[in-house]
Amino acid sequence: MSDTVDTLETVRLVLRRWRSEDAAPLAAMNADPAVMEHIGEPLTRAESDAMLARIERQFDEVGYGLWAVEVRASGDLAGFTGLAVQGHAAPTTSAVEVGWRLARAAWGRGYATEAATAAVESAFRPCDLDELVSITTRSNVRSMAVMRRLGMQRAPELDFERPRLPPGHPLRPAVVHRLDRRTWAAR
Repeated sequence: MSDTVDTLETVRLVLRRWRSEDAAPLAAMNADPAVMEHIGEPLTRAESDAMLARIERQFDEVGYGLWAVEVRASGDLAGFTGLAVQGHAAPTTSAVEVGWRLARAAWGRGYATEAATAAVESAFRPCDLDELVSITTRSNVRSMAVMRRLGMQRAPELDFERPRLPPGHPLRPAVVHRLDRRTWAAR
């Protein structure tokens, strides 16, 4: 894909490329232990800034990525949602993941499902992808509920152990959900 998908819009949200003023609220979200409960250790400001640089690099390289999620009514940064090319050693390394992370203040409002629905539509329409996955931990029931609302199905044959975490770590086992273009179109 040569064109970059810079902005997606929903009824309540704008999914957009990142701005310099987003770095501080993103870092605060990434440093929140409750937000990071099912992801890993909270990130330092430097780690969050490096993550943001990787997100922007992916946009430049493939034309899509993890968009900043802005609440239309307030202009507040709610978090991010989008499409991430997998780069870890797992059975899903050739897949693109639809993912999301929201600040605690944005939880329980349906933003994750609303934003992820727009990202999925973007994946199968302008981005022309054939399949998406979504990855989480066994304990992240809220994210798995979003995956089901998106029409994703559990794909236990793709489950894997996160190699960056030590054996026995509760976040090491990763569970995978999958959605292909044909299943999405039939909905």
